[in-house]
Amino acid sequence: MEQRVAPGATDDGTDVRRHIPRTDAVLRDPRLLRAADRLGAERVKSAVHRAQQRAREGAVPPEAVADTAVALLPGSAGGLRPVLNATGVVLHTNLGRAPLSAAARQAVADAAGPTDVELDLNTGVRARRGRTALAALRAAVPAADAVHVVNNGAAALVLAATALAAGREIVVGRGEMVEIGDGFRLPDLLVSTGARLREVGTTNRTTAADYADAVGPDTAFVLKVHPSNFRITGFTRAAHITELADLGVPVVVDIGSGLLTRHPLLPEEPDAHSQLTAGAALVTASGDKLLGGPQCGLLLGREDLIRALSRHPLARALRVDKLTLAALEATLNGPATPTAEALAAEPAELNRRAERLAALLRADGVDVRAVPSGATVGGGGAPGVILPSAALSLPEHYAAALRTGPVPVAGRLEAGRCLLDLRAVPEEDDGRLTDAVRSVEGRWAP
Repeated sequence: MEQRVAPGATDDGTDVRRHIPRTDAVLRDPRLLRAADRLGAERVKSAVHRAQQRAREGAVPPEAVADTAVALLPGSAGGLRPVLNATGVVLHTNLGRAPLSAAARQAVADAAGPTDVELDLNTGVRARRGRTALAALRAAVPAADAVHVVNNGAAALVLAATALAAGREIVVGRGEMVEIGDGFRLPDLLVSTGARLREVGTTNRTTAADYADAVGPDTAFVLKVHPSNFRITGFTRAAHITELADLGVPVVVDIGSGLLTRHPLLPEEPDAHSQLTAGAALVTASGDKLLGGPQCGLLLGREDLIRALSRHPLARALRVDKLTLAALEATLNGPATPTAEALAAEPAELNRRAERLAALLRADGVDVRAVPSGATVGGGGAPGVILPSAALSLPEHYAAALRTGPVPVAGRLEAGRCLLDLRAVPEEDDGRLTDAVRSVEGRWAP
């Protein structure tokens, strides 16, 4: 009759706990010493204690305690994990929208320590915060007399409403009263500033005359909002900025997606330069969308309005940190961003990449084929625009396995298959992508 070894005992019946190495001995392992510098001593010690407990329970042999502790440690001290974006959504909100360029990442690393963010090194006196980043933004949009930066796009609009319209009216088209995401709605956001909303027109048609009839002595400004994530087609009408510029009050335009100048692939997407030259007094936008930079809110326009906003007490609560300023400046002054490169990717080249990767994976026995795909901009940009792309088509069970793998890969499910769209995956990550796919067979059975 077969005899089982009792938990916590060796084959000869000896108590296994006598063979478990001491904590201080395990902590002297060179791998754990290096990990302590990266993650902190307490986190490493906790991993060792968990590994020792597994040995007490008989889950691992005593001699594997150090190896087990190393395996239990995270890759970094932070909780966020890098993800390969193969969803086909270039600016995926759940994945943090725009990935930073190599130049912006280096700028963030350089700014992590003490910097001259508010110090003039030549004179030794205090200087304007983020002056070089603001200068770069001003240079990128010559039509703006002045610029300011806050912590996100919604904050830019809130600051404008608070500084210019608290206790007064904002005239806005009824068809532009949008929900901006996560359940937050534009009317609620604006009313929270103390402003009153004067809605004009109808859902599908609002004319310049509708705005003109509503403007009065109590009007602070007219607001135009670019609808994000949806389009209204058919019997529609919307007033153009040029029709509203002579109403006697400022026209504030929220373009949302952060396009500073016109993009040839997105002809219907509003940009800051065009709106200002058409007569807008102030433009607000996000920095982590089509601009391809860090999360921030951009305000561009008339010098008197920007001065009023930047000196308002709320501006101090909404200001950005030095890391954001560094990333924004490098985005504006540096090479093409990953977002720009993803938008410009040629469909023929994406097809060639997909065919090549599929052939490599099929040689390893993977059920995969290259297929045409349709990508989108995302992040509220260019609703309805489909970007021709290419994808790797895999069995459905790959979706969950890839998301939870050592290198997380986010794809999408379509017609019972897992698609890995290549448009937002940089070519230099092709090796990581194929390695992640290969690893699935060893970890997951359908």
